[in-house]
Amino acid sequence: MNTAKQLNISINEYLQGELVSDIKYEYINGDVFAMAGAKRSHNIISMNLAILLGTHLKDTPCQTYGSDMKVGILTESDDVFYYPDLHVSCEKSDNELYNVEPKLIIEVLSDSTERKDRAEKFRDYRKLNSLEEYVLVAQESLRVEIYRRCDQWELVLLENEAQFCLDSIALSLNTLELYENVFEA
Repeated sequence: MNTAKQLNISINEYLQGELVSDIKYEYINGDVFAMAGAKRSHNIISMNLAILLGTHLKDTPCQTYGSDMKVGILTESDDVFYYPDLHVSCEKSDNELYNVEPKLIIEVLSDSTERKDRAEKFRDYRKLNSLEEYVLVAQESLRVEIYRRCDQWELVLLENEAQFCLDSIALSLNTLELYENVFEA
């Protein structure tokens, strides 16, 4: 669960504070929101994905980032920083604090974050010209939603065991690979 801290601080104050804070905060136009911990299934799914993506992208210019690396969405009207569960960026950047050109963002859904992941975050992520796919992974059932940027954002819905491809990084997967060690046999 995210808790708002009505501090209305500048981007610079936020980024400097993040360097010394024991708690991660997301930043939305001056307001900061503390990040909560995750369930075991959320962590296992995230780790499974990180291993699959990292192995696939080895020896490429692209890099997989976990939930400790921010994505910055800096536009004329908005200054937003989120910590997606995973993202892939192929940008060459000197910025050690955040990425601004992810091509793939993955969020593992939980009861406390699902509404925000589907609404506000997806609205903000779509402002990133570099973003090709936004993936939502349920943690309580085998369900994967892939939103792909085409002329408009198109949804590919996968339930149960299914083969699919993350087109943005040319990676073919089976949903069971994402959920390995999550559900008891």
